[in-house]
Formats: sequence, C-alpha cells, structure tokens
Amino acid sequence: MIFIRRDAALIPQKVLDVALRAQSALEKLSPEKRKEFIKKKSHIWRGFSKYLAKMSYGKCWYSEAKDAGANFDVDHFRPKAEAKRTEEIVDLEGYAWLAFDWDNFRLSAQNCNRLNTDDAGETHGKGSWFPLIEGSPQASWDNRCVENEMVVLLDPVIKADLTYIDYDDNGRFKPSQLCVGIPAVRVRKSGIFYGLNLEKMREARFEVMKDAKELFEIIQQSALELEQFGDNAPMKTIERQIEKLRMKTRADAPFSRAVRAQLTKIGADDYLIDRSLDAA
Repeated sequence: MIFIRRDAALIPQKVLDVALRAQSALEKLSPEKRKEFIKKKSHIWRGFSKYLAKMSYGKCWYSEAKDAGANFDVDHFRPKAEAKRTEEIVDLEGYAWLAFDWDNFRLSAQNCNRLNTDDAGETHGKGSWFPLIEGSPQASWDNRCVENEMVVLLDPVIKADLTYIDYDDNGRFKPSQLCVGIPAVRVRKSGIFYGLNLEKMREARFEVMKDAKELFEIIQQSALELEQFGDNAPMKTIERQIEKLRMKTRADAPFSRAVRAQLTKIGADDYLIDRSLDAA
C-alpha cells in the first residue's frame, strides 16, 4: 500500500456532473427508496475506474498489485449500503450519502474488495466491512460526521495511515517493529480485510521482493570486483543494474512499497530508491 494523491483534474467534468446529478436526486428520496436508487446507478461509480487508475499508475490502491488483464472494482471505502462493524453488528443504512461521492472511491483489485475464502477456510476481503475503533463516533445520514470517525481500516489516501506498514521476509503484510497498540491492530486488521496476505498475493509480492534483493546483491558483487580489479568496463554494467533496481522501487511498479522496505532492511543506500513519481 502506497500513498495515493487524488487529482480531480484527471476526471472529465461530464463524469463529475453525472455523479453530482445522481447525488442531488438521492438527497430528495425517502429512506426506503435510496437503496434501490443507488443499486440502479452502479454505472456512475464504475465510470470513474480508468481515472482512478491513472492516479495509481494502474495499481490497486490497497494491494499495489498491477495486472493489465485484471478487472478492478471501484470500491466505496465507506460502504454505500450496509456497513459491517463486527460479526454481530451491522449498520443496515451504511453511508448511502457517499454512494456518488468520488472522494469515497478507491480502485481495488477484486480479491481485495470481494470476500474470498483461503485454503484454511478463513474469509478475506473487504466486502461490506467497515469497523470502527471502540468509542468512535458513528456517522449517519442525519449526522454526516465522517471526519470524526476513528476508522480501523487503513486508507491509502491518508499518508499518516501508511507510517507503520512493513513486510516480513516472506512477503507478508504486517505492522512495523515499533508499531504497537491501536496502530498495530489497524495494520493487522487491514491485512485481513483487504486480503493482502492471501497466498497468491503474498507469493507475488515475495517474488518481487526476492528479485530486488538478488539484484542488489549482484550490484554489490559487481562493485567489489570493479574495486579489486580496477576495470572500468563493468561500471556501465553496474549503472544498468542500479537503474533496473530503481525501476522496481518507483511508485508505478507493482509492490514498490514492499520492495523499498526490503531494500531498507538489507542496507541499500537511499539513492537506490526512486521516489520521483511519489504523490506529493
């Protein structure tokens, strides 16, 4: 998961206007008619998909997975219908007033957005889950205090939410070593609800991390040989290897946050990490 800077300038005005008209119509409906109205207008948020993709270089906002053949969902961060707080507590109204608000949209791989059962029988995926930290205010149609809610799920559009993310040597998403208490709970729960440690996801992340580590070791060996034998020819090779490694750390590369974490742990110099495409 890497910070996403949302940019309304990437969205055509006509797309925004369609959403605004739907919102205006929704506000006038009685409570019993809202859910059916929202359901019939799914094409509106789907119409934002390719513009959200531009903001993340075609990557899922939650997992950083990048697959040109994948079908991405436009997830409502705050669920537009029911919001599941715990296994026993479900808010049946959810956040209906945010159904057409593009600030509530997140581009999501289907494995992150939809419920999946792993080989151990455990369920992963966001679905309608939206738990709040105990004691948090809870927004409603008549009291839309979303800014006061204390949310469990990490949000890729909030830079501070991503401070304590780390990955273990096997590519598993986890809290960093110094992350404890509620921040650690948020990271662990987000890993479950976003399906970030589903086996295929973990394996794909691990392979990218492994490739980066091996490339760094090759660069180190090449540099050592150059220093020992004083041959300038390999320098060109080293420069190409460094550029190849830096490409894996760019914001447009799959799992770049995990690659950066891996390189930092093994002592790679900061100049090997390319942050030129990072959101400001």
